[in-house]
Amino acid sequence: MNREYPSQPIPGVGVIAFDGEKFLLIRRGKPPRAGEWSIPGGAVELGETARAAAMREFTEECGGEIELRQVVDTVDLIFKDAAGKIKYHYVVIDFWAEWRGGALKAQTDALDARWVALAELDQYALPPITRAVIEKAAALRAAQ
Repeated sequence: MNREYPSQPIPGVGVIAFDGEKFLLIRRGKPPRAGEWSIPGGAVELGETARAAAMREFTEECGGEIELRQVVDTVDLIFKDAAGKIKYHYVVIDFWAEWRGGALKAQTDALDARWVALAELDQYALPPITRAVIEKAAALRAAQ
């Protein structure tokens, strides 16, 4: 299936990974949102579970090891072109996770990766939906 101008929504996953009081952001290297800061994630492959996709995408983009926890939310990412036609449509299941170690390194389609405190979120111009899912993940983690 084409990711650009798809015939139906594409299932995806995202991971809000925590290390102490910080969480991981990546700078995307591919559309949509190329060059923007976001959480690691990507499309689910045929035959792959959402949890397996989240683990794979995290490792492919960031390296290191995580312990995947619970679902935070499901969000719709719909991007239209100048003519109003849907150029990208993802339905993303976001998980939160705990960092378990290894070498953090931006890989594949991530241009950069860094640990960020919640108080620093304003510096990264995140879309409201991304900020909301990060804050929700932090609240779920704190409640555990």
